[in-house]
Amino acid sequence: MPITFDLNKEVYLLFSNQSLKKLLIPLVIEQILSIMVGITDTIMVSSAGEAAVSGVALADMIDYFVITVLAAVATGGAVIVSQYIGRGQKDKAKESAGQLLLISVIISIGIMVLCLLFRYSLLQVLFGRVEDNVMRSAMIYFSITACSFPFLGIYNASAALFRSMGKTNMTMYVSLFMNIVNIIGDFIGVQIFHAGVAGVAVPTLISRALSAIIMTVLAFNRNYLIFLCFKNIFTWKQDLLQKIMRIAVPGGIENGLFALGRVLVTSIVSLFGTEQIAANGVANSIDQIAVMVVNAVNLAMITVVGQCIGAGLPDDAQNYTKKLMKVSYVSTALLGGIVCILLPLILQFYHLSGETLRYAAILIVMHNILAFVLHPTSFNLANSLRASGDASFTMFVGIGSMVLFRLGSAVFFGIVLHFGIIGVWIAMGMDWLARSIAFCYRYKSGKWRTMKSI
Repeated sequence: MPITFDLNKEVYLLFSNQSLKKLLIPLVIEQILSIMVGITDTIMVSSAGEAAVSGVALADMIDYFVITVLAAVATGGAVIVSQYIGRGQKDKAKESAGQLLLISVIISIGIMVLCLLFRYSLLQVLFGRVEDNVMRSAMIYFSITACSFPFLGIYNASAALFRSMGKTNMTMYVSLFMNIVNIIGDFIGVQIFHAGVAGVAVPTLISRALSAIIMTVLAFNRNYLIFLCFKNIFTWKQDLLQKIMRIAVPGGIENGLFALGRVLVTSIVSLFGTEQIAANGVANSIDQIAVMVVNAVNLAMITVVGQCIGAGLPDDAQNYTKKLMKVSYVSTALLGGIVCILLPLILQFYHLSGETLRYAAILIVMHNILAFVLHPTSFNLANSLRASGDASFTMFVGIGSMVLFRLGSAVFFGIVLHFGIIGVWIAMGMDWLARSIAFCYRYKSGKWRTMKSI
């Protein structure tokens, strides 16, 4: 029997197997859509030439950094809203939702202004050695997509509200709409108007704007358990904002530095020659298949554990964490195994040299084995700790592991020992191992049970 709470005569389930499925399946579909759109975008922009592809890829690294920071803010809000829902404090949950939207708008506008003002200097510092036509493409793409950051912040805040309520089907539908608009826009911009890089950047801006508007309008619907209202958005409530930022700031620092680490690792990979660079790109695109359910569980963990902690049920939080991690293990084994079996067929779609494909095959098999063993403990368990309010610990572990293992070991194995790209991916596994050991130790210690976020 599921546990129920009476929230002003509204019954909320915490959490039956059926409700877990309703929460998780739409999140998995969102991950599938994200992977498909990423592949489609690459195919579309490739018709505009290698300089366009390279420019978009470089600018996307900065976009990824911004996305992770805004996602951390949304996660902070989702944790607080989920815990208030679990405690049965509906009014506090609604106030927190309004404050999340407010702070998301402020931060995302600030990031947009900084990016637009310093876009040239930023691109020069990070990628100053690239060819002029590549830099021009990166400048065009980044200038346009930077204008979408406020919409992205608004979308993330509203989507976090629905995920906190367990209504992930709404975020799935809006995500589907956003991705369809993006793909159609890419086709029109590149194939019909021949707008090159702008032809893929403008659809990104439009799709994010439309999805932000739709998601926010839906979030104002008073028929939902928790909804937005202007009073809660335009009133500055210091106590709630501090609670949100106590989760958001450590997450933003951790994820931001992780994104920066990816940029630095990419610069290391660039030392190993064209074949290994291409193999790294191919492997990165295919690897997401094996861990797409793990990524969905990361989002679900915030809602489930957050509500359990808010309700004062740490034992239930632990049980649900174990249950969701089992889903991650089974799905990673299944998906990773299927990818490995179909690898000879999958790699035929890439018209690359035999040596490049050999490297790609090695990296993909390495990733899928390591992901099965370490990905759930490295990422799912981290989000369970965050949802309980233990965000500072995950931040320190994430930063330390990234510096010592993801970067330090990449230099040691890849450059010093001349393992090349294989050494870089060994370093990735060591990073996951270090995170897993730290998070398992922290979780077993029970320290997370004493955290107070609300």
